[in-house]
Amino acid sequence: MSHFLAPVFEAGFFESPAVHVALILGAVVAIVSGPVGVFTVIRGQSFAGHTFADVATTGGSGAFLLGVNPIWGFVVMGLAATSAMEMIGVQRPRGRDVATGIVLGGVLGLAALFLYLDTTNSSTTGASITVLFGSIFVIDHRTALIAALCGLLVLALVLPCYRMLLLSSLNADMAASRGVPVRLVGFCYLAATSLAVALSAITIGAILSTALLIGPAATALRLTKRPVTAMITAVAIAVAATWLGIVLAYDSFYWPPVGRGWPVSFFVVVLILAFYLLSGLRRRRQRPAPGLA
Repeated sequence: MSHFLAPVFEAGFFESPAVHVALILGAVVAIVSGPVGVFTVIRGQSFAGHTFADVATTGGSGAFLLGVNPIWGFVVMGLAATSAMEMIGVQRPRGRDVATGIVLGGVLGLAALFLYLDTTNSSTTGASITVLFGSIFVIDHRTALIAALCGLLVLALVLPCYRMLLLSSLNADMAASRGVPVRLVGFCYLAATSLAVALSAITIGAILSTALLIGPAATALRLTKRPVTAMITAVAIAVAATWLGIVLAYDSFYWPPVGRGWPVSFFVVVLILAFYLLSGLRRRRQRPAPGLA
């Protein structure tokens, strides 16, 4: 059996503790990103998701500067940005973009400062690369446990208010008329999004974390318009892209020149893009020919 799998899985893949942690953590992030990503696409808040990626950059670089685990920087800064967006207090799409843009400007300034200080003052080599592009193979069990707890918190924020969140995403005015606490639901969604992006940041890096949030969800919504089905599909796509990315990144250490592996983030993002493009081809095949509709 191992001989049969040898062309796909290089030696030591299944025995490596680092790979075990990476696979488990990748699955956790994918399960979290699926539902949150679907709501992000439905609500048209991809810009907010991108902003949280920049927020994660600020948090992670600040954590390195303070000498603490980067995941705390990702999480704390993300929740702080969520609170800032909510304090601005705008709910309509144009207003949400204004709030997001204001927060984005502030965090980009802090990110530039923290990354500069990390580069010039910190004794931790590769801090900026780790924050921006991730390092899933060097994550320890303690960080993975924190990530799993954060993942449970995300699901606890999203799943119980699923119907209210869906209604407010589709029509906020109708939701308000039916007694839905639109602002509270919106805050829970933003908090869940910030945590989902934070988890993606420790997997594929802050700068690319939006890919796991938006890509699988957008692909799933191309394939089905049913929200629950789309969430399940998005999770499946995210898991497939993450696990295949881990396999390819591990194998790449054995590609010439040997010992210079490619980053997991590269493979994950490329696979997500490939899935999205393939979903477009499938949609075109399903469209009826002119005159047959």
